Order: sequence, then C-alpha cells, then structure tokens
Amino acid sequence: MTWQTSRRNLLRAGAAVAGAGLLQACGSTTAQPQSGKRPNISGAQPVPPKKNTSSRSGNTVLRVVAPSGFADNGSRTESGLTRLYNAGFTVTNQQAGYRRYQRFAGSDAERIADFQDVATGRVATPKILMGLRGGYGAARLLPAIDFASLGARMREHGTMFFGFSDVCAVQLALLAKGNVLSFAGPMVYSEFGRPSLSNYTMDAFINGATNPQNTIVVSEIQRREVNVEGTLWGGNLSVLASLAGTPYMPDINGGILFLEDVGEQPYRIERMLQTLHLAGILSKQRAVVFGDFRMGTIRDVYDSSYDFSSVVNTVSRVARVPVLTGFPFGHITNKATFPLGAHAKIRSMGNGGYSVSFSGYPVLEAASLSLNTLLPPPVFDFMESAVTEDSVQE
Repeated sequence: MTWQTSRRNLLRAGAAVAGAGLLQACGSTTAQPQSGKRPNISGAQPVPPKKNTSSRSGNTVLRVVAPSGFADNGSRTESGLTRLYNAGFTVTNQQAGYRRYQRFAGSDAERIADFQDVATGRVATPKILMGLRGGYGAARLLPAIDFASLGARMREHGTMFFGFSDVCAVQLALLAKGNVLSFAGPMVYSEFGRPSLSNYTMDAFINGATNPQNTIVVSEIQRREVNVEGTLWGGNLSVLASLAGTPYMPDINGGILFLEDVGEQPYRIERMLQTLHLAGILSKQRAVVFGDFRMGTIRDVYDSSYDFSSVVNTVSRVARVPVLTGFPFGHITNKATFPLGAHAKIRSMGNGGYSVSFSGYPVLEAASLSLNTLLPPPVFDFMESAVTEDSVQE
C-alpha cells in the first residue's frame, strides 16, 4: 500500500492502544537531559512513567545518536524527545541531544560511544537508532566504530537506524562494512523538534516505518520511461563524494543510487557527481534518483547559463544511466521515509511520473506504540467515507 492511503488504518489501530511508551531509567542505557528531569515541554501531556517489567511487551527502545553537529536550541531538543516519548518510545542516551564540543554534539569519544557502546554490548541493542541532526563530524568517527559487530547486533534485533544529511556517513559505512540497511528519515532535533510538525513527514514516517512494503509516487514529469529494480542506496552527495575511494563507501553493482544536497551551486554539484563517475560508481548503477537540491544563495555570473537541469543532462549523458528527479527527500520540510540498502523497483507511470516500491526491511510494530500522537487530528474525516481509501489523496 502507499503511505498516502494507509494512514486511516494506522489511526484506527493506534486509537485502540491504551497508554503510551515509557521514559524511564534502564541502568546505564538511559541518560537523562542535563536538567536531570524527564522532558516536559509546554503543552505536552506525557503519560507518567510506569515501573518496567521484563515481561511487558511493546517496550520499543529508541537510542539517540549524535555523530554530527550540536543542537543549538535545548528547548527544541526537549520537544523532540517529548514527542517521541508520547509516541510510545523508551528514549535512551538523551544527553546526546544536549552535548556540545566546538561545533560537534560532543567530543569524538562521546560521539563514538553512541555507536560503540551498542557494538560492544555495553548497552542493550535498541530497536531504533535515531540521529539528532546533521551538520558535520560523522566522518571523523568512522575508523573507531566496529561496524561488523554493530551490524551483527542490529541484524539480530532488527534495529532501524534513521537519519540523513551528514549522518549518512555512518549509514553508508554501516552498509559497506556491517551489511545492514538504514532509513532516510526524520531526526530528533531536525524534524521531531520543530515548532510545528509536518503532517506529510510524520505520516510518511509512520507508514514507511511500520509497513513491510511501501510505495512512494512522484508526479514530476520525467524525460524518459524507466523500469528498473535493485538495491536503493545513497544519501547526501557531499558525504558520498568525500567517501569515494575509502572502505566506507558501499560497492553496489546494479543498484539505484539516491542523492540529495543543499546550498550548493550547480557546478559544485556536477563536480561531486563527476567524482562519483570517475570513481566508477555511477556506471555501476541501473538508475540515479535525485531528491531535493535546493541551491545556495551564492550565485555567480556563470550560473545563469548553467543550472541544475544542465547538471542532470550531463550526468545522464556521461554515466549512461537513467536520471530521475523530484523524489521527496532532502533538506526540506516535507520528506518521505524510506530504506537505504533495501530492494526497490522503479516504474514509470502513465502521467509521466514514476513510483518507487520498497521491500525487505525491518519495521516497527504499530500496535505497541502511539504513533498517531505525531499527527494532528483528521480534518473533515467524515467526507472520506464517501470515497474508497485508494482514491483519497491528502
């Protein structure tokens, strides 16, 4: 099913679940914010913590990881933690959201420990690893993380790792050296901590994280018809270009490469794509999918005659693979959630757009959570009963 059409089923399931998740101390696995108190932002209604028991089901642990930049607004961090708590998650390693060292979310040692403590078994393997925010700094940590051990524990527990931007450096290394997929999706500070949540993003997160099969439809008109399938992987273009030629770059043959970036001029985007091309990466793919590439504010006299469409044409010509645009992900408010490293099928549609269908990835158990708290109340829901769910476009 598509994420647009499954929201009502999830809301019905979520409404039947009593209570929300726990936010309590679990030995060394749980760290409280600097204030030492459970997050409680204005207007939030957290469910009081209950005593944990080993027999209780639905205790979905979410571990915050912060490999990149620090969060410059503690209230926003607190908002993100509280919303995730209200959605039913037991949130651990919360202090990562409040750390700061230079421009990073803590020292290298602290940020390495976010992952290495899981890899060594020092803390229990969580169901979710979720990035705090992007920025810069993740690449500094890669040599110190035991990705083989981390990947083995994540596979055993079906752990899901959500992040994007600079965090994808860890996701790429995990795929390359740990053989574990991850998810391009919202993060604690960047999305869950926003003053006003994006309904699109939250709906897409719920659907992409709870359904074992998911299809994302792109209406933007494409230059050519495409019918391909393979492992969809990738992330932020700047990060991928920086990892080219290193052991942390996945070697994917016959895959579908997804790319996004922000704040770059067209020629800089092409230069990074040329790096991937000259490294032999682009020619190994069956298709390249571009997400959002919001241009930077710095423009020079050459940009008026060389724009992003010129970059797309050049890449398609030199790499000799289909290049698709308009995929709803990147440094934008409304973003999809989808697996990186899972099987995907791309099909052209009759209206000139295309669809991407995903399968073969771990999911959350929606019935054990209260994910509907992330969504605003449905508006005019009574009108939806007059049409079939498959025809509803929100």
